[in-house]
Amino acid sequence: MSDYLSAYSRASASPETELTVLRLRLAKAEADLASIRASTFWRATLPFQQAVNRLRAVSSRKGQPHRQVMPDGITDYATLVTKYDTPADEDRLRQDLPYGMAAYAAWVTECDTLTEEDRLRIGGQVQRMAYRPVISVVMPVFNTAPALLTDAINSVLGQLYPYWELCIADDASTAPHVAAILAEMSVADSRIRWTQRDVNGHISAASNTALAMARGEFVALLDHDDRLAPQALYEVAALLQHHPDADIVFSDEDRIDEQGVRCLPYFKPGWDQELLLGQNYVNHLGVYRRSLLAELGGFRMGLEGSQDHDLILRAAARSTAERIHHIPAVLYHWRLPGNGSFSETNLARCVAAARRAIEDHVTALPEGAGAAVEPNPAAPQHHRIRWPLPATPPRVSVLIPTRNRAPLLAACTKGLLRRTAYPNMEILIVDNGSDEEDALSLLAELTSDARVRVLRQDGPFNFAALCNRAATEATGSILLLLNNDVEVLEPDWLTEMVSHALRPGVGTVGAKLLYPDRRIQHAGVVLGVGSFDGGPGIGAHFAEGDPETAQGYFRHSALTRSVSANTAACLAVRREAFLAVGGFDEVNLAVEYNDVDICLRLSAQGLRHIWTPFACLLHHERASRETDNTPEKMARSVSENHYMRQRWGAILDADPHYNPNFSRLHQRYELCRPSRRVAPWRLAPSL
Repeated sequence: MSDYLSAYSRASASPETELTVLRLRLAKAEADLASIRASTFWRATLPFQQAVNRLRAVSSRKGQPHRQVMPDGITDYATLVTKYDTPADEDRLRQDLPYGMAAYAAWVTECDTLTEEDRLRIGGQVQRMAYRPVISVVMPVFNTAPALLTDAINSVLGQLYPYWELCIADDASTAPHVAAILAEMSVADSRIRWTQRDVNGHISAASNTALAMARGEFVALLDHDDRLAPQALYEVAALLQHHPDADIVFSDEDRIDEQGVRCLPYFKPGWDQELLLGQNYVNHLGVYRRSLLAELGGFRMGLEGSQDHDLILRAAARSTAERIHHIPAVLYHWRLPGNGSFSETNLARCVAAARRAIEDHVTALPEGAGAAVEPNPAAPQHHRIRWPLPATPPRVSVLIPTRNRAPLLAACTKGLLRRTAYPNMEILIVDNGSDEEDALSLLAELTSDARVRVLRQDGPFNFAALCNRAATEATGSILLLLNNDVEVLEPDWLTEMVSHALRPGVGTVGAKLLYPDRRIQHAGVVLGVGSFDGGPGIGAHFAEGDPETAQGYFRHSALTRSVSANTAACLAVRREAFLAVGGFDEVNLAVEYNDVDICLRLSAQGLRHIWTPFACLLHHERASRETDNTPEKMARSVSENHYMRQRWGAILDADPHYNPNFSRLHQRYELCRPSRRVAPWRLAPSL
């Protein structure tokens, strides 16, 4: 390397060249340091080194704070946005994030910083792996800044899993330093191979050129100015030990700001085909089975700027949910906007390309004929799908349990009968012993409408039994469970819910519910958070308490997405599916958690649950029943909680739609320290 550096330095004395030389020398120094750390002497003295580091850590806390521990409200914090966000959206995203720079820096230090012991354990586990596939890291390059290019390559050289190759396609760069750096790096390590394209073809063509060089069983995608975490490929290989048939693997990600500080992490849910239609949440790190990419023909031309979104949509369509896996760890660090990338300078074109990719995917689905892909009204850089209804929309049976509280029921039924645009609907009101004159008068008045029937079922309040009774007498193929304290706000809410309920594989559909003060009451159910009677909770509502206009964590409150359960306060489900699992459990879950329970039973049948923000209603929660504070009612609540824990405990504690790096004390996406996720190298000595 030294001869090359001398020649390169003599060729040009520009500051950029000098910086490149320094970067290359740093890369060599880091490689030398890695060799030292692998030596017998280093390992033998490791306990002494760790003791010294602990003393230094105690001392440093008395002095200046660590560089990454920066105060919330940092001046450039508003720039920490996703690639397709416009300046007008930056403040909103910043406001909707549940944690700031300082909280994330503390989490990185405590939960995402490898120790020497971690590195040794990873090395030992790699040696014991029975299956060690080669992973081809594919990287297109064009006029990359020297420091960023060397940093990206060094992040591959620093991988703790050694069975990789780096395939680089230089897309006819005009900057001479690109070829010089690539030539030197490829000489330094034979696992690095590169080629130079004759003409500039943009990101898709260059990616395909790099992909054609790949020989590994799996392909990992790396942008030319980003960085892999040192354990990234090891984590992928560790997952493949247990899921060797995986087609797609993706991880969490974060950003690197202009000062080199990690920020804005995206701790993602597991596989979610609904969320993917609204935004490319899979993104980085993305790893694909190479044979699958060969079947797809690689990246599609003409979709530059959204080529990754198009690729994951097409790959997922060729695979199955069981062969797509999420690693809940930050394995990829990508640069904030500001480097003049294609997607930044051609924003409108990138959004249009994403919409085209989604349209192609949606129209190929069995239910996709007539579907429309539109800008998301709350976040136009993201997307909304309007799914079609049949020419003759199916009948919907709206099931409303009630007792007295005439003003609530009047407002609820008025919204259904006068403000709901859906054309084919019946309303079944299950009266549980109303005895107040205004309530009895209202029920009699409502039956004058041919769409309304009143069923009388006296006795103790049993929400599950009341709904089951109505479901057996319903004539609609879609059931819409509705509390009597829910008010309609806009006409198309039921059309939206039914359009999802009719789609293949869908179990339940939930709505966006608001408190009377217009804060969010329900945006889907997250399992296992909170506490009850000194133990873990059963679940709570996403985004509860947020303002109506809040877009939520990475726009989750503005995007249709998958959830593990929905509240029965407003729940659409196919009647056939509801009855097939026996309806609500009216024996063990008469009042509480029956909605979570039936969602989990439907999930066990292979059905999934969708929450949509495009069906929005007002919910006077708990206004329809007296406060449950009697000893009998408290005992019933404890019994129902314990039943849910006994039946569903393991599932409640591992909601795939709530990242294990978030705290289970509540559902507000706050970071958990230590993380609930145990890294694979910290498990038993072998995989």
